[in-house]
Amino acid sequence: MNYTHLTQDERYQIAILIKAGHKQSEIARVMNRPPCTISRELRRNRGQRGYRPKQAHELSRARMRACDNGRRVSTETWAFAETKLAELWSPEQISGYLKAHGQPGVSHETLYQRIYADRRAGGTLHRALRCQKARRKRYGGRDRRGTILNQVSIEQRPAIVDSRKRFGDWEADLVIGAGHQQALVTLNERKSRYALIAHVPAKTAAAVSTAMVSLLTPFAACVHTLTTDNGKEFAEHERIARALDTDFYFAHPYASWERGANENMNGLIRQFFPKKLRFDSITPHQVTFAMHNLNHRPRKCLGFKTPHEVFMKQLHSRHNAVALQT
Repeated sequence: MNYTHLTQDERYQIAILIKAGHKQSEIARVMNRPPCTISRELRRNRGQRGYRPKQAHELSRARMRACDNGRRVSTETWAFAETKLAELWSPEQISGYLKAHGQPGVSHETLYQRIYADRRAGGTLHRALRCQKARRKRYGGRDRRGTILNQVSIEQRPAIVDSRKRFGDWEADLVIGAGHQQALVTLNERKSRYALIAHVPAKTAAAVSTAMVSLLTPFAACVHTLTTDNGKEFAEHERIARALDTDFYFAHPYASWERGANENMNGLIRQFFPKKLRFDSITPHQVTFAMHNLNHRPRKCLGFKTPHEVFMKQLHSRHNAVALQT
């Protein structure tokens, strides 16, 4: 049986039945309540002058407010949380960031409870959450993507890439717009989770390869490997490998976990570009905005540092090491 709190009307009914001389068990039967509910009510909400319904209701409400999870969050902390929710940080990122920076903390579960309470009250904070509905994914089926010539399997990729101990190993994929007409090329560096995004007018191999080379050329000295799925949009992998002087590898078909960081990043990108959005309306400013937000969010896997912090630290360390060698 689901538990519901006693209402003020029920408390007046209890007071009337007590004055009429009824026992607690009889009151419970008349009100269709468990006897323990009546016993607890009379024990916890009785005053010095006996049980008075108005006073009992006020005592109960005060106790509920004191126990409310939301009341444990200071005004300053909740203001910070609301600001970061507006920037599409997750409750866990907010909680971890506060803890990592020695600020008054709050658990991510408490933040979720506040968000859900806001939703029940008609608020909109829940729209910042990434998962709005259950997701179902279809696996299996025959491969309809054709064959890419001269592929090098992920099985031949150096083991150091899996360990994420080396800076400069990248993954790539596409996020497709409505109608499968346009796409976003997404790249992420495995160690720092740093993200690069470019909009392409068509998911052709030529457009995708041009975008990938353009995004990675500024960091060409820090591109050791590239790993993608088996989509035909990566058919010009040899051109990309030559332009960036890197090694290009392909994951196994239907093995998205082999590029887990990139798959996760694509899910985060959907916050900014939902599945039903037509990508022909995307502006460069929107792409830059999404990329900036992704790279400046604290990540749990990085000790609640941001990808930008980790990426730039690694980049500067490499430049300093090259300068010392020369």
